[in-house]
Amino acid sequence: MANKEDILKKYRANVRERYDMPDLSDIKAITYPDPLSQFINMTKSVGGNAIEVEKDCDINLLIRELYPDAKEIASNLPEITIATRNPDTVDNAQALNGTDVGVIRGSFGVAENACIWIPQQMKEKAVMFISENLVILLPKSQIVNNMHEAYQRLSKAMNQEQTANCFEEYGYGTFISGPSKTADIAQVLVMGAQAARSATILLLPE
Repeated sequence: MANKEDILKKYRANVRERYDMPDLSDIKAITYPDPLSQFINMTKSVGGNAIEVEKDCDINLLIRELYPDAKEIASNLPEITIATRNPDTVDNAQALNGTDVGVIRGSFGVAENACIWIPQQMKEKAVMFISENLVILLPKSQIVNNMHEAYQRLSKAMNQEQTANCFEEYGYGTFISGPSKTADIAQVLVMGAQAARSATILLLPE
């Protein structure tokens, strides 16, 4: 079976006309007077929950209150002391199966669509998708207006080789917006179709 580069070479060899990339500098992307409030409202509209956390709040106690029945909590974040599984030390991704709550950290959020950029910060990234419920820690000061700003931020970080802001050491990152959902079948909305059934964003003070 041909590998990726072989396939791409064949495509390139058969390109007859080439076009320059369009100039996007004049695009007036949507902005908001209060990006944080927009992000919170949009998170709710996509089926998630966003909570502004007070400065003296005990994050571990809050997670316990939000998910009192959770038996298996997976996280490699040092401040999450209630974790029963660590995605850095498990033997393989399958060992994270049955995780009730996964706790991860986001770099920045997007007010336009409630997306959060999450670089892979752990050995087994499956924790981002296999957990029944996802808790994302996000500094509330790190909210951009729209996806144009989001990609500009990623591009700038990559150009400056600030890998901690885009892909960390694993070379992988993803946008997550609320819980997993689909309405492909009979237009019936189903939560947790491919990943987490719920997503809670804890908006942290600086």
